[in-house]
Amino acid sequence: MLSVWSKVDPKSEVGRAFVERGLFIPGTDWVDFFNPAASAFYWENFRTRLVPLGIDAWWLDATEPENDDLAGRRTHLGAGETVRNIYPLLVSRTAYEGLRRDAPERRAFILTRSAFPGQQRYASATWSGDIGHSWETLRRQVAAGLNYVVTGLPWWTTDTGGFFRPGAGQYTSVEYRERFLRWLQFSTFTPLMRVHGYQTDTEPWRYGETFEAETRRWLELRYRLLPYTYSEAARVTFAGSTLMRPFVLDFPGDKQALDQNAEFLFGRALLVAPVLAPGVAEWPVYLPENPGGWYDFWTGGHTDGGRTLQVAAPLERVPLFVRAGSILPLGPVVQHTSEQPAAPLELRIYPGANATFTLYDDDGETYAYEHGERATCELTWDDAARTLRLGARQGSFPGMAPTRRFDVRLCGTGQPAPSRAITYDGTAQTVTFP
Repeated sequence: MLSVWSKVDPKSEVGRAFVERGLFIPGTDWVDFFNPAASAFYWENFRTRLVPLGIDAWWLDATEPENDDLAGRRTHLGAGETVRNIYPLLVSRTAYEGLRRDAPERRAFILTRSAFPGQQRYASATWSGDIGHSWETLRRQVAAGLNYVVTGLPWWTTDTGGFFRPGAGQYTSVEYRERFLRWLQFSTFTPLMRVHGYQTDTEPWRYGETFEAETRRWLELRYRLLPYTYSEAARVTFAGSTLMRPFVLDFPGDKQALDQNAEFLFGRALLVAPVLAPGVAEWPVYLPENPGGWYDFWTGGHTDGGRTLQVAAPLERVPLFVRAGSILPLGPVVQHTSEQPAAPLELRIYPGANATFTLYDDDGETYAYEHGERATCELTWDDAARTLRLGARQGSFPGMAPTRRFDVRLCGTGQPAPSRAITYDGTAQTVTFP
């Protein structure tokens, strides 16, 4: 991923060309993306100088523009202070439409510091900007992300650990390492999991072996969740869903649930209650009213909803619950998304209510899915009959494995949970538990 700004040094070769053509917003070095000619010239330089390098993703930083630079300026579209909020949408559109046209073989991915309604159509993910590293900042990130995604912009993330950090002391500070780890736990259940810091090295091994090992656990969980998150991401594309879900989306009739601003669902199955304070061994968690109750992800223990619990929350654990009536697909621990595309999947069934889940897959890299090259399997749990039905596979794509092993596990019924191993060849199958 390469960082590319929306302002250009006017003394550079490209900048001088923008000056000669009058394509900056007057009095600034910000490209006037309100002017179609400026957008076209920006993309032409983008296309010829950067796209051939084979870069996977584009970090379009500073798309505000920042520091009130447009106040009192006249853009191609009008007064800067009147139209400035639209600027990030136009920047993302320029890059996205150019990539779709001139690099159509790869999916576009854009990370941008600001957004405007409708920007989700341009493969844009937004992060929350240059934030500090305090506990209060972390608490605000949770609410900020939940408020952001319900505007219809589903892809959001944060600078895990904070952008502005406590310098070299961060590597040995017990207080900071605790806060960083709690932040990482929260980040594991956001649409994009990422770490970033200003003028600092952020690799986990710089914080010591214990921190590195804990970081690895959360990264591995994130990868194990990939079949779940990728299928839920498909619901974003095809059904207008969102991965990070404030309780109002799923429990609108539960008044206590609506009062929670620091808990949320990740997808439709997982309830996350990030720990947002130092030195705690327990954390209060409100479990919304839900038919069949809830299951502790870590222990498998069952509890009813509609109440607040004090949940064990040592430093190595974040309170995480699964809705009864859920099917949770998990994959193996991998080092990258395409390492084991045909690896066996664990299908965890959480009984107590009927459940459905659409398992989705495609080639992971191109836009062929837009033309039908994708595959789905409808999973249906009949709670009364204790039966999981795997529907016939719908669709296919080049490189798809013709068969897949599923380990179906019925959770919450004691340890070890009963399981059934099946080979799925695309035909409908049924798995029954006594």
